[in-house]
Amino acid sequence: MALVNENFLKLENNYLFADIAKKVNVFKVTHPNVDVISLGIGDVTRPLCPAVIEAMHRATDEMASESGFRGYGPEQGYDFLREAILKNDFLTRGIHLDMDEIFINDGAKSDTGNIQELLRWDNSIGVTDPIYPVYIDSNVMAGRTGTQQDGRWSGVVYMPCTAENGFVPTPPERHVDVIYLCYPNNPTGAVISKQELRKWVNYALKHDTLIFYDAAYHAFIQDDDIPHSIYEIRGARKCAIEFHSFSKTAGFTGVRCGYTIIPKELTATTLDGERVPLNPLWNRRQCTKFNGTSYISQRAAEAIYTPEGKKQTKETIDYYMRNAQQMLTTLRGLGFDVHGGENAPYIWMKTPDNYGSWQFFEQLLYGAHVVCTPGVGFGPSGEGYVRFTAFGSHESTLEALHRIEKWTKSH
Repeated sequence: MALVNENFLKLENNYLFADIAKKVNVFKVTHPNVDVISLGIGDVTRPLCPAVIEAMHRATDEMASESGFRGYGPEQGYDFLREAILKNDFLTRGIHLDMDEIFINDGAKSDTGNIQELLRWDNSIGVTDPIYPVYIDSNVMAGRTGTQQDGRWSGVVYMPCTAENGFVPTPPERHVDVIYLCYPNNPTGAVISKQELRKWVNYALKHDTLIFYDAAYHAFIQDDDIPHSIYEIRGARKCAIEFHSFSKTAGFTGVRCGYTIIPKELTATTLDGERVPLNPLWNRRQCTKFNGTSYISQRAAEAIYTPEGKKQTKETIDYYMRNAQQMLTTLRGLGFDVHGGENAPYIWMKTPDNYGSWQFFEQLLYGAHVVCTPGVGFGPSGEGYVRFTAFGSHESTLEALHRIEKWTKSH
């Protein structure tokens, strides 16, 4: 008899965004003539930039010839892309990595979940709260989170991100084995200063803690003083794994490509106290369970780093950040308490009149025909907030803001 992994049974029946989609579909069925604008799901809307399209066409043409055809690629990624990442994302910021510390993947979401295979089930984990749901759910699947009560897992150390601490918590006083950090943050749009990030690295070095650092939104940082990588902090190579994605940076949500950094100095321990490097373990895992990201996707990602690709990608990022600025200006003008949006494509808004997150979601959907994301779906500290994304078109964003303004003033 096959026995099921009962940890999966602890998960909620639906993923947050599936619940949102279900509620929106119900509204559309009952209001077939109403146009709904979504500012909730963090999917991009701008097309791939010309440099990327040209690179994909060239790669496709290569695959159509005997001399250019490629079968299985290296599980770690092609050297041409890893070299481009090294030179452009790290050396320009004074960070020195070896190429074999870079692992190309099919998007950060996969690796942030899969990386846990390197660790025992009984590691303690700490998360900033609110948090990207995948961090929690993937640990539930692994059996690390205990039981759930009132939206909290007994085996998880929650570190609340609130308006009072600028949505950047201080390290916990107790020891935690693994900590998740995401900056610029999804969902709050907050960023972390080098001074604050140094506190986390110092904590990790003192407590022998492993940091999983999600830097998926680093390209949206506008302030030069904000760190783009945890490796800008001395000592981080000994305690941190960093995840990157091209999904939002270059519109690769449908192309799928990103990368993970695992420094060679990074180790974890056995029960006997032996220090084991994680880089070769992850390499072994990838060689066993991952066939590599497609050649065409990797050539597309390489094109982002060409002079034309950099210019075009920046234009797309600026496009979304103009949306964010417009959202901040309009929502603040209407009296809403909003955060983020200055160095990240997310707006974190406090719900008015003590509305719960889902209650305000329903009010906005039925009153203004605009979709947001309920903050409580990101964790207990998200209750009383909603998230808006800046990834829509200028036209749909302006129309959505016009509807919100009209709806707000009618109340």
